[in-house]
Order: sequence, then C-alpha cells, then structure tokens
Amino acid sequence: MRFLPLLVLASQLAAANAADSSSDHLNPGPVKRDDNGYTKVVSWDKYSLIVNGQRIFVHGGEFHPFRLPVPDLWTDVFQKFKAAGLNTVSIYFHWGLSNPSKGVIDFDGVRALQPLLDAAKEIGFFLCFGNEAGRLPQTRHRCLGPYINAETTAGGIPHWVTTEVPGYLRTNSSSYTEAYTPYWEYIAEITAKNQITAGGPVILIQVDNEYVQYDSSGGNPGKGAYFADLQKALRKKGVVIPTTYNDPGMNGNFVSGEGKVDIYGIDSYTGGFDCRIGAPLTSVTTNYYQYHVATNPSQPLFIPEFQSGSIEPWGPTSVGYERCRITFGSDYESLFNINLWANNVKMVSYYMAYGGTSWGHIPFHKVYTSYDYGAAIAENRWITPKYQELKRQGLFLRSAKEFITTDVAGNSTDSSVVPVSNSDVYVTYLKNPTTSAGFYIARHTDSTSNSTVTFKLGINTSSGTLQVPASSSGITIPGRRSQITVTDFAYGSSRALYTTASILFAGSVGSRDVLYLYGEPGIQYEAAIKFSGTPTTTNSNVASLDSSVQGATLLKIKPSTSGLTFVYDNSRLIIVSSTSAADTFWSPAIAGSGNYASFWSFGSTSAVLVWGPHLVRDAELRGSKLSITGDLQTASSTDITIIGPANLSSVSLNGKSLAVTPSPKIKGIFTAKYSSSKRSINLPNLSSGWKYFDSLPEIKQNYSDQGWSVANKKTTNSPWKPYYGDSNGPILYGCDYKFCEGQVFWKGHFHATGAEKGVNLTINGGEAFAASVWLNGKFIKSTYGQSTYPAYTWPILDPAIEETDEFYEFPAGSLLAGKDNVLTVLHDNMGLNETNDWNAETSKSPRGIRGYKLQGADTTFDLWKVQGKLGGYTDYPDKTRGVLNEGGFYAERAGYHLPALPASVTNSWASRSPSQGLLTASPGVGFFRKQFTLNVDSSLDAALSFNFKDIGSNPHWRATLWINGWTMGRVVGDLGPQFKFPVQEGILNYDGTNVVAVAIWALEPGAVKVDVSMAVDAVVEGGIGKVGVVGGNSNWKPRAGLV
Repeated sequence: MRFLPLLVLASQLAAANAADSSSDHLNPGPVKRDDNGYTKVVSWDKYSLIVNGQRIFVHGGEFHPFRLPVPDLWTDVFQKFKAAGLNTVSIYFHWGLSNPSKGVIDFDGVRALQPLLDAAKEIGFFLCFGNEAGRLPQTRHRCLGPYINAETTAGGIPHWVTTEVPGYLRTNSSSYTEAYTPYWEYIAEITAKNQITAGGPVILIQVDNEYVQYDSSGGNPGKGAYFADLQKALRKKGVVIPTTYNDPGMNGNFVSGEGKVDIYGIDSYTGGFDCRIGAPLTSVTTNYYQYHVATNPSQPLFIPEFQSGSIEPWGPTSVGYERCRITFGSDYESLFNINLWANNVKMVSYYMAYGGTSWGHIPFHKVYTSYDYGAAIAENRWITPKYQELKRQGLFLRSAKEFITTDVAGNSTDSSVVPVSNSDVYVTYLKNPTTSAGFYIARHTDSTSNSTVTFKLGINTSSGTLQVPASSSGITIPGRRSQITVTDFAYGSSRALYTTASILFAGSVGSRDVLYLYGEPGIQYEAAIKFSGTPTTTNSNVASLDSSVQGATLLKIKPSTSGLTFVYDNSRLIIVSSTSAADTFWSPAIAGSGNYASFWSFGSTSAVLVWGPHLVRDAELRGSKLSITGDLQTASSTDITIIGPANLSSVSLNGKSLAVTPSPKIKGIFTAKYSSSKRSINLPNLSSGWKYFDSLPEIKQNYSDQGWSVANKKTTNSPWKPYYGDSNGPILYGCDYKFCEGQVFWKGHFHATGAEKGVNLTINGGEAFAASVWLNGKFIKSTYGQSTYPAYTWPILDPAIEETDEFYEFPAGSLLAGKDNVLTVLHDNMGLNETNDWNAETSKSPRGIRGYKLQGADTTFDLWKVQGKLGGYTDYPDKTRGVLNEGGFYAERAGYHLPALPASVTNSWASRSPSQGLLTASPGVGFFRKQFTLNVDSSLDAALSFNFKDIGSNPHWRATLWINGWTMGRVVGDLGPQFKFPVQEGILNYDGTNVVAVAIWALEPGAVKVDVSMAVDAVVEGGIGKVGVVGGNSNWKPRAGLV
C-alpha cells in the first residue's frame, strides 16, 4: 500500500502546443484557481488538476519498478495500463535499495532513474519509465520521500539508518535529517531536471507517506517540522511543482499548519484485508465529498491510494492472491471505484494496478514473496478478469471529458432533485455546470446487498424532465454493482439524450461519431439517440428501434453473447455488445503531431477501435495504412473487427499483413482473421541433474568462526532493549553488526563445568520466523514465530509472534565439561517492522537474541560471534542485485547461487536432487544447484513459474529459491501459503543457459523431500519482443572474506 511518491503525470501533460483546452465544458464560469506560488504551470481548482491550462482527470494505478527488476518489462506494464484507459502511473522509489550504507548512493543498473526518464523524454512521452516511443500512459510519479511503507522491510528505510541513527526516525531529528539528506537531495535534483517546467514529466511530488502531523501518544515530536524540512530541501534544489501527501484517513493532516503540502489527499482502504470472504463485508464510504468540502474545498478531491486488492500474510489460513482477485474483483471495482466518482473524486490511483514480486529481502515480516496484491494485472504480468472492469471504467473516463468538471447536484434522499421509485436504490446526481450533461450514479442503498433491484429514475435533460426507462419496468442493478445513467452525453459532435446502458467508448472515429454501449444479457436497457434520417440496426433482437422520445429515437437494447450489433446512419454509429464481449475491445490512440503526439487529449485525440485480440498495445495510422501491435492466443484463429477511417487500404498485426474485408453496408468497418500456430515451450525436467552441497558447515566441530565478527556491543539504538543476559554481556542484535538481511548465525562460547542443564533464549526474527539451536554440533530444538490473518488488524500490534522465549535443554552427551563449548543459533530475519501507531522507532526492530542465560550452573558466556550475509550491508559483493538480495547461508556467502559457477567447484559435490532431500534426516541446510537451458521464441510472451511440493514426511522446512543469482522466493513449508513462484523473463534467460538453486533448511528430525518443477502458466503470441537478461554478466568468482 503505501509509498512516498513523486507524482508524475505522464502522457497527458499539457504544453503550449497541446490540443485546445479552452472548451467550455472543461472551464466553467468563474472558479478560483490556485497554485503554489512557485509555478502556474501546474495549478488546480475545486474540480481538477490543471496542467498548462488543460484539465486532467487523474486516473492511475500504482506500480513499483523495484518489484519488477527487469527494465525491459516496464514497457509491458505501462502499455497494459494505457490499454486499460489509465492516464497516470504512481511509481515508488525505494530508499533502502538506493542508499545501502552511509555515504553510498546507488542509482546504478536496475535502480537508475535518469536513464529511464531520459528514455521516456527521448521518445516524446511524459512518464516515469518506458522506452517505446510515445506508447505508454501518462505517469504520476510518486517519487516518495524517505519512507514508503508498501509492506517493505522498515517501510523502505535503509537498514543502516534503523541501526545507526540514534534520533527519532521520520522526525526533524538532526541525526535522521543527516541520514536522509543525501538521498533526498538526489531525488530533488532529478525531480528538478525532469519536472514539467523543465520539459519533463513530473508534475507533483509527494513528500512522505501516511503519517500524522502533530505529536501523538504513541509517537515522537518533530513530525510537522520534518515535512517542512523535506519541502524546503526540494525548493532549495529548484523543485517548483506542487507537493502533495496521502493522509491515512480523514484526519486533516498537513492541510494547514506546520509542514502543510500544496495538494492534500486521503488514502482509502475501505474493503479491509481479508480475502477469505467472498467479498468485502464493509459498506462503501459515503462521506468523502462531505469531508472534502469541510477540509479542502478549493482543491480537487484526491485519493492517492485507493484499495484494489489486499496483502496476504504468512500462514496456513492465508488463501492466496487468486482468491484476493475474486474478493476484490470486478463487482468490487464496479461498486467501490464508481462510488468515488459519485463523491466527485477527480484524482485517484489504485493500489495496486500491478504488484510484482518482493524478491530477496524486500518484504517486511508480515508478508511473503509475492506482491501480486490481487491486482488487475497479475504478478506474472497477465491481465485478469478484473482488468477488464478497470478497462471499462478507464475507457469511459477517457471518453467522458465533461465528467472532469461536475458539481454534486443532489441525491435520492431528496426526491424533488433525484426521484427514484425504489428506496432500496441510492442515486447521486452529478452535473456539468456548463453543458448540463448529467451523470446519475446508482447503487444499493445498503451497499453490502447483493440482490438484484430495479427502479424508475427521474432525470433532467435538455428536452425536459423524463422518467426512465420508457420501454421496460425499470433500470436493473444486477447484484452488488453500480449503474450509471447519463444525460445529454457528448460523443464526438453528437449528443445522446440519455442512456441506461453502460458506455465503453464515446468519440469520433474517421468521419463518424461513435458510441459503444454494453450491458448484461437478460437485462433490457435503452438509449435515446438523435439520428439523421432513419437509422439501421444489424440485429433487431439486440438493438431495436422504437418510438421517439423528445425528438430522439428510442433504442431498446437487449445484449447477447452473439457478438457486436451496429445501429447507424450516415454520420453516427452505435455499437452494442454484452459486457463480456467488451473484454476483447481495445481503443488504441493514434499519435498526432508535435512534441506531445501520443498524449491522449493533448497531441492525440483520435483512435481506432479493435475487437478480437487478447490485448492491443498500440496502433499507428499512416495515411490509409494501419499497423497494430498486440497479443493473441496461440494455436487459435482470432476474428478481428476494426473500426477506422473508411479509406483504410491495408492492416497489419505484429508486422503480419491481414486480409481485411470492408463491410458492404457500413463504411469504416473491416473484418479480418488472424491465425496463430501452436508453438510449444519445452521446459527442463527438474527431477534430476542437481548437485548437492552441505550448507551448514557452521555446526561441525572442525569449523572455525575465527573470521566472524565479535559481538561485543553494549548499547543499541533500538528502543527495544534486551530482556536479560549475562552481567555486562553484549547485545546480540544482528543489525547492530550490519547483518540485517536473511539468515544470521550466532555462536556463544562458554567454558562448561558439567553442571549446565541448558540455556534460556529469547529469539526475535519477526512474524513467521524460525530458529534452530545446536550445542557442539548436536541439535537441541527449533523454535517458531507465527503470523496472523488478516495481516493488518487494529490495533496494528496484533497477537502474532515475532519472538519466542524458550528453554533449550542440552542433549545427553552434548556438554563438554572443562572445555570450550559452542552454542550455535541459526535464525532468519523476516524483515523489519514498518511504522506502527505513528511511532517510526518500531522500524528499529530487535532482530536477534534478546535474552540469553545458561541454566544449571553459574556459568556465563565467554564470547559471542556473529555472521550473516557476506560483507553485511556495507561490503556485500553483489552490487548488481543490491543490498537486499542475499542472506547468510554458507552457500550464499560463497556465491554458489550465482551463474557460471565453474565445474572445478561443483565436481566434488554429490549428485542429489531436492526430491531426494538432505543427506541425513537430521536438521540442517542443504544446497541444491542445477543448470538448464530455455529456448522460447521471442515472438511469444510466456509466464513461467517454479513450484514446490512437499513429498517428504517432515513438514518443518524452509526453502530459498535463486534464479540466476536472484533470490526469487522464500518458502515456509509448515506455514505457506506460497509454493508457486512466477519468475520473469529477464531474470530467466529465455534463450540460453540458466541456473536454479535451492537451499532447504530442515528444522526438525525427519526426511525433508521437496519436488521442484517448472510450469508454463500462460502464453500468448506478441509481447514486447526480446528481453535483456539482468545481471547475466555477474558470474561467480571466489569471494574474499568468506567465513
């Protein structure tokens, strides 16, 4: 959910030579416009954001590039956003990945910002990231301030900051200010270079994320001053665009007073975080508009984060993201998203539109690797059924320019303003103050109801007051959804008097005014359309012509699944289909001319309409030649319908010429067929061919910890101090020794008298952690944390188990009297806490051993040693993948997970697969590695995954998955729920050699056997072409300092 954002409006940023923005319907009578005093290029009024004089309905989605660390694939995501009608993208940056240690700013490789913005500028498109000329959506770049939340470890704050900074985090503390300043100055500098006033795409910058302005009982002073300092730093570096902020609720933070921002917004997660239920049990929020009028009425109503899915925590009660996609599916989108419109929201971004993967050690402790979020675009980049509803809404908003400027004219609680025949229906009436175009948004009065209701509605039109529908018993709402009736609605140069059917597209195509209406089969709709002369219908069973209504032809509509129906005259075309038929409808914008050629409503104001393909990414019209790019189902024949200029002479799809047939009756309609051959993808057999290495040498008697760090610190900046320990003993928090990611080993040395019975240990690893303990190489036992469902409850500090306090009894014969004894503790760090209860100090999580005491004798530990990932967070060797990629397993420290490990290293390893398990049934860590090749045709876009299946008798195991050196998955065998791990092309080499590696940590005695396999989850013909492999040249070499 939550990141700090640099808001970049991408494709529709206006310019002096942009399309005419002075249309009356966009600029009603005298309305006060505001700006921040630094620039008038970006301004606003109570209706909308205004860029270079042109109004923008900000309709966007969240995307985190760091969760898709393959730059070539960012274009794919952006194209899908644009195809869905979105016009903005909210993009988060991750401070912790880019500032891994004090004094180190690392925006190289996949973390680079300027090359991405330069590529976007070079192709003539205002956006954050992208590299295909003008074919991506506009981008609102939420280049966050230091803290982003977003279910990331420490909320994105670098681990060195949570460890080394003594002052309060997220305040104006001098030590925290010193820590974030280099990063924030870099962000400010790159923002200044790329803001709209400098010819770039950035129009807004969010300074921090979901916070409170004033001191609270659970927090620390200096929050307002912190916001003020962040904004002063931006201005000092020449950033003139407005600042903004996302309040975590209707709390009025930073609207005024110290640290106030220019444009205020509120986040809204009204559906809760429980995907186990069929749909959110909560009602829609009904007071957005009232709160807005009382709080910031001179600004547009802005929802920077609106819930479009949910996180899923660790644990067997989690149901997985496919279930979240059902819970927060198309019905949820129809009801909850459109409820925002009814509240006159004119700026919104959906969290998430594409979630991605929390690879490595990016997640905070509550969540697992996948960050799919149940989003419209799945983790593997596949469009889903809920994407289609998002597209239907997006294309409507793109078409309905008059909707950018509306007043709330009333609702059905006042029957004199909005007369409704059924009290079970609630209707809000929005009206354009200049053209009087009306938008009646209906839902159940009880918004939790899933019943089907019908009603009659009184509407205001240019031809007088009418009651609709005229031809049936009522307007129908089929279940828990919204319904919109429009009046005096513009499409091209024409206007529809009204329609009760939904609108997918409205505008001009070629010489025709086109209106696309759709609805559910079995329900009757109607529209009153003014035609020139007598119109013709191609299917009177679907769209029949009836008597006139106030001089307009009444069109009775009964959608069917039979395809498209057309009603037309010489200058107008009405298209009718079922809702499902709209799934393969696309409206790619045709580039215009000038610097903003591809920006819808600025340089591009025309489109073609295409039905049939799985996805249409882009279309280019040169004279009478149309070129389309998109995706198609393989091994099938796709019927394609195109509406475009009547003079089209040729059409190609993905470079392949199509034999098109013009309609004999309707000019500008063409049909074609595209045949895609079946091309198989041969996956490797992962049941054999593995090499095995014992990755737990640390418990062997001959293992030396001489090179490990001495754990001797007596103080910590964490406010969560040790519970108990030896007198004057050291603090044993891994982060204090720069070991803050993944697995950490501790060795406690003590000289035994022989009377010691065991040891008390309090071990903290975060929710769902585990730890195993040995004495002199003999296993004692393991301990386990626990997660809870849902992950976010109130209070936020829920009863999940982040740490355990247990007694570890020494096994018989394990103690060496009169000698040095070594207690070995292996635990994992599941990620640091985010800000809880407005106290950012909670990110200084005490991961490690919070208490230790030998029992049975008055013996103390002589020495503690610690080892985590090689180099810690300061000297880690893998600069390509970054600070959060590796953990502390021995094989990982040695780099055995990296590509091109020479045979001289692995020749001595055993031949053994994960399905055979570890060499012994004792608790331990085994490392498995296999090389394989792929040969996937570059004309295919294939979604591949790695899958884990427990086939042994011991459920207590954990696994880590590496693909070509990238940590792409963490498995908790006895908790789950994730056992399938999508891996993107670019991490995988689709045309060459790959390496898969798996570490299995057995936590209890017994055979752990895991079947690892690959699967093709989806495939289409198309995609974006060849994708470069990221980090393919980071081959193995012996690592210095390996211990």
